[in-house]
Formats: sequence, C-alpha cells, structure tokens
Amino acid sequence: MNKFYFANSEEEMEFMPIIPLNEETDGLEDDKIPDELALLPLRNTVLFPGVVLPITVGRDKSIKAVNDAYKADKLIGVVAQKDSTVEDPNLVDLSNVGTVARIVKLIKMPDGGTTIIIQGRKRFKISEVVSEDPYFKARIELLQDEIVTDDPEFDAYISSIKDLAGQIIQLSPNLPSEASIILKNIENESFLVHFVSSNLNCDLKDKQQLLEINNLRTRAELLLKLLQVELQLAELKNKITNKTKADLDKQQREYFLQQQLKSIKEELGGDSNDREVKELQRKAETKQWTEAAAELFRKGIEKLERMHPSTPDYSVVYNHLDLMLDLPWKHYTEDSYDLKKAKKILDNDHYGMDKIKERILEYLAVLKLKGDMKSPILCFVGPPGIGKTSLGRSIASAIGRKYVRLSLGGLHDESEIRGHRKTYIGAMPGRLLQSIRKVKTSNPVMILDEIDKIGNDHRGDPSSAMLEVLDPEQNGTFYDNYLELEYDLSKVLFIATANNINAISPALRDRLEIIDLSGYSIEEKVEIAKRHLVPKQKEAHGLKSLKMRISNGMLERIVQDYTRESGVRELDRQLASIMRAIAKDVALEEEIPDSLTEEHVERILGKGRYSNEIYKVGNPPGVAVGLAWTYVGGDILFIETSLSEGKGELKLTGNLGNVMKESVSTALSYLQAHAAEFKIDPKLFGQRTIHVHVPEGAVPKDGPSAGITMLTALTSAFTGRKVKSYLAMTGEITLRGQVLPVGGIKEKILAAKRAGIKEIILCWQNEKDIKEINPDYIKGLKFHFVKEMNQVVDIALLKK
Repeated sequence: MNKFYFANSEEEMEFMPIIPLNEETDGLEDDKIPDELALLPLRNTVLFPGVVLPITVGRDKSIKAVNDAYKADKLIGVVAQKDSTVEDPNLVDLSNVGTVARIVKLIKMPDGGTTIIIQGRKRFKISEVVSEDPYFKARIELLQDEIVTDDPEFDAYISSIKDLAGQIIQLSPNLPSEASIILKNIENESFLVHFVSSNLNCDLKDKQQLLEINNLRTRAELLLKLLQVELQLAELKNKITNKTKADLDKQQREYFLQQQLKSIKEELGGDSNDREVKELQRKAETKQWTEAAAELFRKGIEKLERMHPSTPDYSVVYNHLDLMLDLPWKHYTEDSYDLKKAKKILDNDHYGMDKIKERILEYLAVLKLKGDMKSPILCFVGPPGIGKTSLGRSIASAIGRKYVRLSLGGLHDESEIRGHRKTYIGAMPGRLLQSIRKVKTSNPVMILDEIDKIGNDHRGDPSSAMLEVLDPEQNGTFYDNYLELEYDLSKVLFIATANNINAISPALRDRLEIIDLSGYSIEEKVEIAKRHLVPKQKEAHGLKSLKMRISNGMLERIVQDYTRESGVRELDRQLASIMRAIAKDVALEEEIPDSLTEEHVERILGKGRYSNEIYKVGNPPGVAVGLAWTYVGGDILFIETSLSEGKGELKLTGNLGNVMKESVSTALSYLQAHAAEFKIDPKLFGQRTIHVHVPEGAVPKDGPSAGITMLTALTSAFTGRKVKSYLAMTGEITLRGQVLPVGGIKEKILAAKRAGIKEIILCWQNEKDIKEINPDYIKGLKFHFVKEMNQVVDIALLKK
C-alpha cells in the first residue's frame, strides 16, 4: 500500500496521521467486516475512517488482541477511552462508538513493545460485549454516513474547512507548510472532514462527538466551529511568541548599547562609576520596600549608568538613590507590650501625671490585644517646664521604640515638612523623612515640639503641610517632594507638645488628641526635686558621692521664695546654683554641713524674691484679687477701682483685651440695674468718673474669667465695703446676674495656694474640676461655689 508520512509521533500522540494517497477503502466492503470484533481501547486520540495512525501498544490485553487480529483478518475495533488516566479500563470506561481499523503493519520493537500502523475503515456502534477476557470482544453494528449531494452550503463548509486548516498550518511552527498543499488536493469531502478532525487540537470529547455524528453536513458544521476556536488560539500563541521575541531583542539591543556607552566613557578618560552603581545595587538586593520604590530605584540606577560622574545631575540622582536605600521602608522595631514594666518606667521617670500615664497604658493595652492599630496623634498641652518633651522620651522607652525629636518652633517654610524638589540646588528631604532616616525605623516615637509656635509667611504655611502628617487616615501615603514617592507614616507614634492650644489652627487641632498637663503643686515640686532634680544636679556637678541632704521643708522654702512657675525649670536652675556653690566649697576643702540650711540658701541665692505678704495686707475698698490663666500657668492679679468727681465716665487701663473690657461694662451695668439691692445711690453713677486698673500694665490681659472680680471691685468702691483678706475669685458674669464656669481651674487654684490665698469663689459648675485635684494639694483652701452675682458680693465684702 502506497503511503505518505509526515512528522513522527511524540508523547500523548501530538502528530499528524499518515495520509493514504488513495482515499478509498481499498475495496473493503461492509459484508467483509465480521459481526464480532476484538476491541482496542485508545488513550488520548480518536481514529476516523480513512485515517492511518501509528499506535504503540503497551497493555498486555491490547497486545494479545492485536496479535490475534493480525493473525486472523487483520481487523480490529478501535474505541476511545473516556478517561485517558484509567490504566485498566472497564466497559463503562469505553466510548460506545468507534472505528473498524485494519492493521496495516505490526512491528516488534527492541524494548519489547509493539507498534502497529492502523487505517480506519468504517464507523461502528457496540451492540453487545461478548467477552472481556483475555480482551474485550463485542458484537458491532456498522454506522452509515448520510452523504450530502448537490448542497451549495455543504460545499461552502468544505471550502472554509480547507481555508481555516491552511491558516492554522501556517501559524503552527510544528506543522510543515507542505501539509496545506496536500489538504487542498484532497477531493473526497468525507475523508477531508475525517483527516482534519483527526488533526484537530481539541478535547477528546469533541473528537468523539464528531465521530458519532451520522450526517456529514452536521459533522462539517461542528468541525468548522472547532477550527475557528483553534485558529483564534493559534493566532494568540503566535502574537505572544512574537511579542516575547521583540522584548528580548529590545533588551539585547539596550545591553549592547550600554556596553558601547561604557567603553566610550572609559575612552574619554573619566572614572567609571561602575563601583558606585554596583554598591547601590548590592544594598538594594537586601532591601525590603514597596514595588513603587523598587521601580523608582531601578529607573534611577539606569539613569545613573548612562551619566558621567562629572555631570551636575549625577550627584542629584546618586543622593536620591542613597536616601531611598537609607530609609527603613518596611523595618519596624518590635513593640514591648509589658504593661507592668511600662507603668514602672513612666512612674520612675515622672512623678504625678496620672491621667497621661493612664492614657498611654490604654493605648498599649489596645495594641497588645489587637496586634495593630493606627497610631493616635497625641498632643500634650501645658505650661513650660512640666516635662512634656521628656514624657515622650519615657513613652518610647516604655514601649521599646526609638525616640526622635523634631523642633517646630519658628518653622516658617513648608518645604521643611514636605521637602524640596530634588532639581533645586541644595534640595533636601523634609525633616520628617530626615528624622526617620536617622533612627532607621519606620515606627519611632516622634516628638513634634512646640507645634503651637509654627510660623507662616510668603514661603508657605507649615501648619497646613502638617495636616496630612497628623491625620491617621492620610499619613499612610505621605508624599515627600524630594523622595517623589509616598511613604508610610501611619505606624509612627506622633506626640505633639504645645503651650497654648489657641495658637494651633482649628484644622490641625481637630487631628490631635489633646491631653492637658496642668502645673505642679508645691508638694509635687518638692517630690520631683527630691526624686529627680537634686540627684541630677549632684551628678552634673560632681557631687554624686556627697552625703549632704536637703530636707523637704528646705525644698518647699526654695519653691515658695525663689520660684513662681507652673513647671520646675526655674527650680532646677536654683538647685544648680546651690550645687555650684557647694562644689566650690568642696573644691576649696571647706566644711560641708550634713544638711542644707536657710543660711546656706540665703548666702547662695540671696533674699527670697517672692513673698506672699502683699496678699496679707488689708486692701482699701475697691481692690479685689482675681485668678488668671496664662500659657505659662496660673497667676494672681489685682483689680483696682477708684471713684472721682466727674460725669459718669469709665476709664480702663492695664493693657486689657476686648473681652476683659466688656466684662467691666457688664459688671457696671449689672451694678447700676441693682443699685437699690446694694444700697447705692443711683445718682452716683452719673456724678463719678470710674477708673478700673489692672496692675502690670505691660502684660496683655484678656478673657472673661475676671468678671466676678470686676463686679466685686466696683461694688466695693461704690459701697465703701472692703474685700475680705486672703480671698480670690474667678468666674464669668452675665447681665442677668448669673455666674458662668471658666477654664484653667487647676492652674488657678495652684497659683492661689502658692500665693497664700485661703478662700476661693468659683462657679458651682466648676466644682467637678476641684474634685479632680488631689485633696492633699488643696488642703487648707476653702471653696465657695456660687450661682448668682449677689452671692459673690455677700461672700466677698465685709460689713461696714
């Protein structure tokens, strides 16, 4: 039999079948095919009539069936397995429709296997399985093709099948182009359909479906659909292959050009920058960073490789890449969640501050339970010298994070926060990224010191630039102009400090969790001096081994006579003066007493600078003592009122603000309206010039809290009744005669205690603020809580 061979077979039968040049059935008639045939199960392929296939037979059952058939009439029934993975198929694993095949050639292979060349003849259907041992044998029923004649649509199908098959051959590199010529020369439509179906690269189920269709037109229609799918797949594969090849060619071209450029630069006599670039690349290999950062770094390296080291832009690109490598992108220090240890550290470093310590421990507790939390933006607000900045350092120590401080006082350039564009001469990253770079961790405790003292001018408004930094929802994507990339600041624990919260812009204030730190009482200052300041100053002046002690009474004396502050900075300076003097005595080998005495203190510090005697002297009518709050703490102020002949004018002096002036007018209006109650002649208001003065005229004063003090001073002046000694007051007034609450109560109370005041008048709504103060710190103070202004007058003024 004359045959024409194409490509040889591979695993799972990826091959083109052998094509018989004579497309007929070699004279084999239906009546020569027996009713019973041995069955040969095939994996991974379907045999079609007229198609020749080489098959390697490996299973014992199949070898026996082939040998028996070859010895007999060389006919065997070929059926496809439904599941190619089944090694020993049962009847249910076989397809019901197969092809009668003639064994053209049987070849014994050297490895003991058997290869047969078979040619499909007629389609058949299994009627009944006669036996299963030693191989399947079945009674069959031949199937007839329904031939189509004189159908133009069928002719169009056949033509399309030829065209599509030809296109697939052209797109498939594994198939020889001569196959398309043979396809065009196949005249038998039935054989063309069978041949193309056999070569179709589709699922076994689709091929079996083609075999089972009796109508040749329907079979051609399904084949056409399957060919269209395969053509699309072949086109896609071809497109991907070409694209990959183009990308590879581009990379090879770029590499070649880079090598040429490198040689040219070396010929020009310049130093090769290879060593620097390779060092940067070596560092980058171990760097953990975002995909965007890795991509930006790669582009920067490529740019650096193209530059000569002497060009101005070289250092710009190099410094930018160096910054990227120095930043700790995904490096975090591990937080310590030992709450007992954290509490101990906070207690050792700072005396008092119970509310703040409680807040820090709450934060740690949530972090411990949840594992991750957006860091809050805490803001410590309070007078200078009470330990806001050092508290931040203690927090860092308590949770095991690194500490960095960023001073914002006087900052007026927005670029200090966001950085400069790197194209500018002398450009640098913002101070936030500089600090992160310095501590080499992305989750430090960062102190934003003096956030209320940020300035703004024509160069920008840094406080507006801080809005993004201090918003937990936004700072995960903080953009620095120099870095030209987003950086995650969400894990940083920001702690801002401020003296005056009113100086912070409202938008910025809204992003902060305000924690008020009030001033220290005398008792607290004594304890802080004993625990922290005295040991620190002893060590600083080389007196660590000195046994001289300073008693609590002496420390209290220093606090009262030589300081007037909410914090302890001035106290620290006074103790430093004492230690310097003692250090001189030790150096001169003079006798050092066992404990510090008043004589020593007066010799070193001089006479006491402050005295409470001024508050103990009886004041004339028209003078009242008020309590004020300033950003440096609480303070005492006198309100002085005098009456003189005139026409009812009101004079105000003492550098008063608008709100304070309005308080005087309100108090005077109330007094005029209730003159009869206070036994004042109404005519006096039109016959006197009223002068209200608040001493220390150089100091600006404002706020509503001096309202009841103004009323008391005016009432005292008009009635001639003196104000009770050792009495101070604070509260806002209304025209209806009500007393309203004010803020800064703890600061004011502590200032009154320092000044020796014994009685204080407050609004009844401020009673809750008094309860928050440690009772030991306000021992000896008597509080009067009032609702109306006539109660203030009754308490404050003495009888005539």
